Amino acid sequence: MEVQLKNTTGKLCVIGDPVGHSKSPLIQNTMLRALGLDYIYLCQHVPRGKTAEWLRCASFCGYAGFNATMPHKEALVSLMDHLDEDAAMYGAVNTVAIREGSYYGYNTDGRGFLASLHQAGIETEGKKVLLLGAGGAAKAVAPKLVQAGKAQRVFVANRTREKAAALCAQDEEGRLTPAGFDRETLCSLAEQADLVVNCTNLGMDGTNSQFEDLSFLDNLRPEAAVCDVIYSPDETLLLQKARLSGHRTLNGLGMLVWQAIFALEHFTGEKIDGNAMLPLVRQALKNAL
Repeated sequence: MEVQLKNTTGKLCVIGDPVGHSKSPLIQNTMLRALGLDYIYLCQHVPRGKTAEWLRCASFCGYAGFNATMPHKEALVSLMDHLDEDAAMYGAVNTVAIREGSYYGYNTDGRGFLASLHQAGIETEGKKVLLLGAGGAAKAVAPKLVQAGKAQRVFVANRTREKAAALCAQDEEGRLTPAGFDRETLCSLAEQADLVVNCTNLGMDGTNSQFEDLSFLDNLRPEAAVCDVIYSPDETLLLQKARLSGHRTLNGLGMLVWQAIFALEHFTGEKIDGNAMLPLVRQALKNAL
């Protein structure tokens, strides 16, 4: 990708450890070029434990903001001057805007997930959801499903039930319910589910980890949809089995792009037409393969 730099060009980046695999620079630079905004988006390796040092460096070097991936999301929370509601609720920051020396922390993951569902025509209002996992992705997705998504109930299934219970305790209305991850429990919950969402890393490229048993999908009603926050590979074994069984499926690429769109709005103050940006980004990612 050709990028033109001027003395006025604003600097943005993604930080992580590791971070070289990130698709954020490609996504953000594609959108910046399409929008004609004078910024460049870079990739910056920041070692674990160096989050605070990076903040001082970013401010001194004139960065307008940055995105954060593991292991910096939780460490950033206490370092922010201002936190949005989602970042405070999840206890994680994935977007930092730097304005007049102050740090504004946001989390766009939950909004990004709901936007991807909406664009795909998958409704959540009044629905029952079986959510797999209780880690970082689940912490953003589960509360958003019952709040903005207005899901009737979200069953959070996790191998460590205590971790699922801790996540569900955030919901004062009791619409988040912890559950186990054994076959019997998943099969029972699948019978009730209108939507299944995988928030684990099972099936992700490079992890060598897969679901031991996907037979719980056989208990889904025909109209139930199955989503995965994983975007690499394009179709996990979970999504493949669901698709072959006739269910509507959705991978995590839409969530990735939408959370980036919302982050760019925070960085630039510009309102962005996500529906116009999505096909451009998808084509850029396809061309990069």
